[in-house]
Amino acid sequence: MSERNGNNSSSRSGNQKQQDLNNNNNKEEEEEDLGLYFLQLCRGRLGGGIGIGIGMEQESSEERPPTELNTINSSGGFAVVGKDKLSVKYTSVNLHGHDVGVIQANRPAPTNTLLYYFEIYVKDAGAKGHISIGFTSDSFNMRRQPGWDPNSCGYHADDGLLYRGHGKGDPFGPTYSSGDTVGAGINYANHLFFFTKNGQLVGSVYKDMKPPLFPTIAVHSLNEEVHVNFGQKPFTFDLKEFEAQERMKQQAKIEEIPLPPNVSYGIVRSYLLHYGYEDTLNSFDVASRSTVPPIYIAQENGIDEQEITYALNHRKTLRQLIREGEIDAAFGKLREWYPRIVEDNTSAACFLLHCQKFIELVRIGSLEEAVKYGRTELSSFFGLPVFEDLVKDCVALLAYERPMESSVGYLLKDSQREVVADTVNAMILSTNPNMKESKNCLHSYLERLLRQLTACCLERRSLSGDQGEAFQLQRMLSTGK
Repeated sequence: MSERNGNNSSSRSGNQKQQDLNNNNNKEEEEEDLGLYFLQLCRGRLGGGIGIGIGMEQESSEERPPTELNTINSSGGFAVVGKDKLSVKYTSVNLHGHDVGVIQANRPAPTNTLLYYFEIYVKDAGAKGHISIGFTSDSFNMRRQPGWDPNSCGYHADDGLLYRGHGKGDPFGPTYSSGDTVGAGINYANHLFFFTKNGQLVGSVYKDMKPPLFPTIAVHSLNEEVHVNFGQKPFTFDLKEFEAQERMKQQAKIEEIPLPPNVSYGIVRSYLLHYGYEDTLNSFDVASRSTVPPIYIAQENGIDEQEITYALNHRKTLRQLIREGEIDAAFGKLREWYPRIVEDNTSAACFLLHCQKFIELVRIGSLEEAVKYGRTELSSFFGLPVFEDLVKDCVALLAYERPMESSVGYLLKDSQREVVADTVNAMILSTNPNMKESKNCLHSYLERLLRQLTACCLERRSLSGDQGEAFQLQRMLSTGK
């Protein structure tokens, strides 16, 4: 809590704290008790991430990819679908232009991926080889070749032309016939349809169609027969290599963006400062002296080190105590150094520390002492809605022989200690009279940068009609480039 608002917490009721929690994005309420943010983080209601959490990550919506051909919505009578629902044969005599055997997949192509792709194997080109592969909308006329009507695109076997929504095709690639394997895909990163033949990329074209888009094949003369591969067996085209190349192209574009000198050094250093990792910071500075030109990092990158250098040694000491489970010692240091932080025993920060003390007693098997501590300290938080659910989780630890394996075992993980340590770290930073905004205590510059990155990626995908790979920061960080 900040110096100017530190005395307000003691007069706050449990209901008021609950209201603060529900409206934690409100600046004034956030300043009144920063610990409420971390209390919410403990409950898992905020996204996880580095330090105290990045948040704002996009949930990857579940989209089941196509697995077979749709035998219900098809141009019945002109084509026969095999029992496996992965093969189709034209068994009629073609008398008219609209006597097309068109079959869509049972589901549309997923949109939350970088690429989607499927293939067909031409077992028999039949009398005329009027086979096509492509994508169509859910309202497509099932008596027309893909590409002949709007909201459709098709690569045709007999002339190698690409049709995109009208009866006139454009020169595109080679023809294909019996024994050939042809594929069609969507590159959501570049908004392209792409087509392949016998494992080689034929070409691509701008995708001007909105989802849902169904993988579609068509046969149009006697004895034409094709088999479809939706991924139930390896593709002839090396899709993984193609995806890797597309990611390399994306990375190359990113690396073309100019950055200020040593910007990464300054950001990493500010992260270590923010969280009080003093020993790591010193090692980082020593290791950087031989590789980083001597420039003034704070001035170069707009980082105000005065805000995050504040009480560095105290914050380091308290973090170490909490990470080692020495909660009594942490309380003692706080009372000595920052009494304002712990003078309100009903604040969220004090609550989390009391919870952690209880958790540590359970961790070492001192259950009787844990019960006594719960009765003297945690009992005062019962009846306060903002705290009640977490108190119940803590007490529930006593009900299990192996609490680590229980539904409340998350409390015994090191990550819970880190949340409490981050809470104390932020509260100490908030006592800095030079701190411009209390919300700056919550996130390091690195985390703010990653939150901005996440927001921009989500906005970019939104502008693309929510098509393309869903942004997952943790996945990106764990896989590097």
